[in-house]
Amino acid sequence: MRHEILLNFTPLETRVAVVEQGMLQEILIERATHRGLVGNVYLGQVVRVLPGMQACFVDIGLDRSAFLHTKDFPSSHEAHERSIQQLVTEGQSLLVQVIKDPVGSKGARLTAEVSLPARHLVLMPFATHVGISQRIDDEVTREHLKTIAVEALKAQNLECGVIIRTAGDGQTTDDLEEDLVYLKRVWDNILKEQQTAKAPALLFEELPLTHRLIRDQIRRETDRVIIDSLETYTKLSQFASKFMPELSHLIQHYQGDRPIFDLYQIEDEIEKALSRQVELKSGAYLVVDQTEAMTTIDVNTGRFVGAHTLEQTVFRTNLEAAVAIGRQLRLRNLGGMVVIDFIDMDDDEHRRQVLRTLEQSLDEDPVKTRVTGFNDLGLVVLTRKRSRECLSDLLQESCPQCHGTGQIKTAETVCYEIFRAVMAEYRAYSAEMTTVIAAPTVIDRLIDEESEALADLEAFIHRPIRLQVDGNFSQDRYEVVVS
Repeated sequence: MRHEILLNFTPLETRVAVVEQGMLQEILIERATHRGLVGNVYLGQVVRVLPGMQACFVDIGLDRSAFLHTKDFPSSHEAHERSIQQLVTEGQSLLVQVIKDPVGSKGARLTAEVSLPARHLVLMPFATHVGISQRIDDEVTREHLKTIAVEALKAQNLECGVIIRTAGDGQTTDDLEEDLVYLKRVWDNILKEQQTAKAPALLFEELPLTHRLIRDQIRRETDRVIIDSLETYTKLSQFASKFMPELSHLIQHYQGDRPIFDLYQIEDEIEKALSRQVELKSGAYLVVDQTEAMTTIDVNTGRFVGAHTLEQTVFRTNLEAAVAIGRQLRLRNLGGMVVIDFIDMDDDEHRRQVLRTLEQSLDEDPVKTRVTGFNDLGLVVLTRKRSRECLSDLLQESCPQCHGTGQIKTAETVCYEIFRAVMAEYRAYSAEMTTVIAAPTVIDRLIDEESEALADLEAFIHRPIRLQVDGNFSQDRYEVVVS
């Protein structure tokens, strides 16, 4: 499988596109004005303890306090057996790490179980076990990696836990030791900073997206990493040569005249990923609706009528949709609960095949996802871990007219509201004239379709009604002024 990573850099924004088989699968964006916080380590201060939720709010220096649950304390604290009141007190300083960026009205999510990633390993200072990435499924390989990880820990005289990442497959004890030396240096520096810091304080900042790209995104099947900035290319080449020399040859500098994202049609794909409707090759389509509570995905046959029976048409549409949904989840970075409404199928084997296809389409997704089967209503529910903003929240904001609902009052509805408002003003005030100020679409309707009703109203209140257009008014805004 052809796997390419494209990096578009400007001083204000870094964008990374992960392309597989010529198709965009994932887009990562980091802006200089508000970098993500996941991975940052802080000395925080407990500001509120919530016994009913077994959690607390921690001030880490942001606009909103961050949230920490008892289940996110190190296992050595026996947090699952102790109440939050036994673990923390208000005003206490606490070492914490961000595991989820602030999203919408919610503050950041924290853990007290600090973990520090390198290329092949994740160091867990408060743990003692050795874990292996679930993507490494060969039992012989897993046992071998566990053995050399234990040897590396002993060689560095470390009594910590580690997780071997997917990139650790095929590495030697010396390779893992190099990671441990680097991670131990980082951890020692955090502890040193903690001794003199006053909460809230940032003790360790995660690498920028450009460097995380080299550490986290490159896989064994990656063909190349193409960077359109010479300065960024130079920095990342030096970083890779120092910490990951086996990857240096993959990094290339793009020198073409056309913007790199235009060359690969990435800009068009980003626009499509912000659309509510997703067209499929067959003519069928998906409708993706995001709310704060969940995301719903509806599958529709659209123009696809098939060449066989209705059941076969539905089955083929659902199979195509299952593949597309896996890509859309990753591309849009949809998190939390996702409810999928496939087209109804009577054949149980067809249902099983659609479910298997959906699960296979999620295999390459680095974010943990759990899929349930079809429920009694014929819906498939899945949960995908949410750690950063979804693409739409990052690039879009709520419409100032509809306030995110996607709908506004019709011009007809607004006209009837205006009639009621005119009547209310008539009863409340004595005046010679009433002026209605509204959007062009509303004034047009008052002049055309509602002209008879407007004339009747003028006769009833015994005063003229003057109409005034304001192009700055949204369709559902108006003013009634008496004079």
